[in-house]
Amino acid sequence: MSETPVTDLGYEAARDELVDVVKLLEQGGLDLDASLALWERGELLATRCEEHLAGARQRVENALAHVAEEE
Repeated sequence: MSETPVTDLGYEAARDELVDVVKLLEQGGLDLDASLALWERGELLATRCEEHLAGARQRVENALAHVAEEE
């Protein structure tokens, strides 16, 4: 897994790492501490993805509002 702080990851990097985390957890075979650490990292990555998507959604809404004002 990446050592990069989650807050520094772009959407695609966070999403890709989250996919990797899920695959590792689904494979099993990890001890409890490793599983918990992966789970926690996954939660942070999922939140980061949601933040990026919320920002993108807001930008689209702002752009649409701007277009509507010009009409």
